[in-house]
Amino acid sequence: MIRYALACDHAHEFEGWFGSSDDYDAQLAKGQVACPVCDSTAVAKQIMAPAVAGTKRKGEVALNPQARQMMMEALGQVRRHVEENFDYVGDSFATEARAIHEGRSEERGIYGEASPKEIRELTADGVSIAPLPPEAPKKTDVN
Repeated sequence: MIRYALACDHAHEFEGWFGSSDDYDAQLAKGQVACPVCDSTAVAKQIMAPAVAGTKRKGEVALNPQARQMMMEALGQVRRHVEENFDYVGDSFATEARAIHEGRSEERGIYGEASPKEIRELTADGVSIAPLPPEAPKKTDVN
């Protein structure tokens, strides 16, 4: 996983986590990286200091490698459970989540894709949603 400090063309600053630099580039090219404040897709990486071992921000807790590995495995188990037991609805996620919330569709677990705007609208309307943990990088893709 890689964390980028990002900013939109309206100077709203936020951060994003990506599986790799290539994942960021692909999502940006598809217009899938958007400002959580104004929904602008004109987003750029900001200058960041490299993560140096032994430096911590105020209040930041450093995870030891075993704790980090356990956390990543737990997130992977959550993702696998959802993929194995929930219905994949693709780009229809927002429409189907709203239909379930309003009782127009059967109650069931679903997962899929939604734009930042759709996510904000669902949340504002009281529809319970949560992001799916990202896929763990393949060992062949990790340095």
